[in-house]
Amino acid sequence: MPNRINGWLVLDKPLGMSSAQAVARAKRLLRPEKIGHAGTLDPLASGVLPLALGEATKTVPYMMDSAKAYAFTVRWGAETTTDDLEGGITVSSHLRPDSAQIQAVLSSFIGDIQQVPPQYSALKVDGKRAYELARAGQEVAMKPRMVHVSSLEITSHKAGETDFICHCGKGTYIRSLGRDIGRALGCYGHISHLRRLKVGCFEENHAISLEKLEEMVHKGDLGFVRPVASALDDIPAVSVTSHQSAMLKAGQFVSSDIKDLDSAAAFEHGKLVAIVSVEGSLIKPKRVFHL
Repeated sequence: MPNRINGWLVLDKPLGMSSAQAVARAKRLLRPEKIGHAGTLDPLASGVLPLALGEATKTVPYMMDSAKAYAFTVRWGAETTTDDLEGGITVSSHLRPDSAQIQAVLSSFIGDIQQVPPQYSALKVDGKRAYELARAGQEVAMKPRMVHVSSLEITSHKAGETDFICHCGKGTYIRSLGRDIGRALGCYGHISHLRRLKVGCFEENHAISLEKLEEMVHKGDLGFVRPVASALDDIPAVSVTSHQSAMLKAGQFVSSDIKDLDSAAAFEHGKLVAIVSVEGSLIKPKRVFHL
């Protein structure tokens, strides 16, 4: 029988494991009714991987839209097929930038920027994953798209590699960022280390390893489960009465003094009831929760 667990598990995904493998491990341990994740991490990346359990799966799109932070290292002198250590070298250079040269180009990678995703990515091209086409030897034409980088800072530098911290919005590919900085410097580059530090309100210090998760589950300790509403921190909250709560859960509209909100979280005495929209003076349920 599945376990009724509702909430978020903030996993510290290890190197060498795909996001799908991490989800499968957590699923075997917890046996939740439903499970999903917010934001894929490559096998060669580690760090914060939020897993939605039970009713929290209804809030995954809101967590996916959240801001993220990454620590990463660019190794200078070569570009690769995958834009990281996994791929073969496609072009190389004997040039190695100094920190001043790198700092001089960073401003062009902050704000709203055009970015071409890596060929080896999970984005779909003509109905197939880009990485599947690339691994089959096909040249994949990835379309540029607009992403947002809030900040990009050098944290340390040595001749062959530079460490950065980046705060960015959804859809930003750090592998593309490293590749494009290398191109701007004329020396090429690829990611040699990548760790996600934050997704929305979930930070590195909230994350637990698979080993720690297994230990806690065997002890019957579910203290790692964070509230379903954690994913909704960035949208407005509205309070409803117990009568209004029952109506919303039945799919009915209720009247409100609040006007016109595209999305809001409705709470009854601090308990999440529904994700709603407010149209005119009516609160309309979009997703209801059974917690």
